[in-house]
This record gives sequence, C-alpha cells and structure tokens, in this order.
Amino acid sequence: MTRSIVPDAMYESRVTALTRLSQGKVRDIYAVDAQHLLIVTTDRLSAFDVVLPDPIPGKGEVLTRLSNFWFGRTAGIVRNHLAGLPLEAVIRDPAERAALATRAMVVRRLKPLPIEAVVRGYLIGSGYKDYQATGSVCGIPLPAGLPMAAPLPEPLFTPATKAALGDHDENISFAECERLIGADLARQVRTLAIRVYGEGAAHARSRGIIIADTKFEFGLDEAGALYLIDEVMTPDSSRFWPAAEYRTGISPPSFDKQFVRDYLETLDWNKKAPGPRLPPEVIRKTGEKYRQALELLTGYH
Repeated sequence: MTRSIVPDAMYESRVTALTRLSQGKVRDIYAVDAQHLLIVTTDRLSAFDVVLPDPIPGKGEVLTRLSNFWFGRTAGIVRNHLAGLPLEAVIRDPAERAALATRAMVVRRLKPLPIEAVVRGYLIGSGYKDYQATGSVCGIPLPAGLPMAAPLPEPLFTPATKAALGDHDENISFAECERLIGADLARQVRTLAIRVYGEGAAHARSRGIIIADTKFEFGLDEAGALYLIDEVMTPDSSRFWPAAEYRTGISPPSFDKQFVRDYLETLDWNKKAPGPRLPPEVIRKTGEKYRQALELLTGYH
C-alpha cells in the first residue's frame, strides 16, 4: 500500500516478533499462536472499498475503543472474539507495544463467515436506491411512499457478500445467505445481529446519536459456536447521525466517513484504486467527527 506522510498517524503497523497473516482495508492481522491472533487497527481509511492514500490520525484508536465498548455492552447477547490476553504477553518489545497499546486487541482464532451481517434501521444509501427501484430492500417489501432517511417499520437484516480488497460488497437475499452458510446458522446470525443493533441503537439514541445502519461480522470456533468478531458499531462500519439534526427527505449529516464520501463525490474519480489524496481540512474534520462519536457514545476523551 502507498504510504502518505501524515504526522501522528499509523498507515501500516510493525510487529517484528510476529508473522503478519493479512492486511485488510484498515486492519493488520498477526499470528500469535494456534489459538490467538493480534489485530491492529491502523489509521487507514477506505471509501467505496478503496484504501485512500491519506490516513486519519487517531482513527484506529477510536475504532478499537468503541469496539471494545460495544463488545462489553453486548457480551450478554453474544460471545465475542476478545481473548482476555494482555498485550504484554504477545508483544515483548516495549516501544512496539507502546505504539500499539490503544489500537491492538488479542483475539481468538475463529473461522469468519463469508457474509457481512448488515442491519438497517433507516432507509438510506444502497437500501434507498433499491427501494426506489423495486419498492423493496434486498427483496424485503416495504410500504410505499417512504422518504429518504425514513425509519423502517422494524430493523431489517440485509446480508452482503464479503468482497476481496479492492472489490465491492454486494447485497444478497436471505435465501442466498442460507445457501452460503446454512439455514440454521443464517437464522441465528439474523437474530443476533438484530439484537445487537437494537442494544446499540437504543444506547446511542440516549446519547444523541442515531445508528441508521451497521454491519457486523461473525465467526465460528471449532465446536461451531458463533462469535461476534472484527469491529462493532464504529464510524467505519455504521452510519451515525446526530439526532438533533435528523430529518427525513435528506441524507442527514453524520459522525462517520460519509463526510469523506461526500467530498469524493465532488471529484472526477471512477471509485477505483488508486484513491485520490485528501485535503488537510477533510482529514482534520473527519478525525474530529470520529472522536466526537467516541466521546458521545462512551464518555471517553
């Protein structure tokens, strides 16, 4: 990946004692042992499934803190991948450990399901485009005449395929989800995803944020038990709207990377790699929005 020089930002992690297994759009994953992985959340930013050349300083710390917050709040609903191993047991080098302390988590090795578990509470984005064309969202019929950003009668589970780096996720029907992972597991994922979203949406609303939609990832252990993995209800995986400024008929302002998407839409760019450079002001404002979301939802500064 092409690296940009942005002060106080981590575009790519470095752990000399561990083998890096993969590098995703945002996360670097390292092997710890046969049962555990180290996930480092960098400051990389992807938009339209393209990793941009400029990172957002501090973004990885925000995503890690917020995910850990939600893992804690939803532990009574679903198991999660956190292993409980301290970073000191995995990274011996003090300098490397200090650089990663706020953006790394030690997790269980699990088998990720080949789907994104998307839950929508409001009619926006690709769901609204689908509704305009078909009157449905991912094959689920909805009442006629709903405006953009309307609250849905009930949260919808609308799964998607997990695309390779540089490709686009694609919405799929629940029947296709059942074909991919099995009917029983598909129903279990749907139930848990909607419950976790409900817990998060209720808490967020009490703190002045609407979670319009979000996507989860799940994985299985060797016994077939289901776990919530990766990240949970962050500005990268969700649409966060300020409740005080919400109204239907528009795409509401947001605390997430929609700010970057809106800027990119003004450019003559085909949404394929390489991504365009971001102006300093867009980088600064995006970082502010991420930190504001963290503070409102968790009280962390």
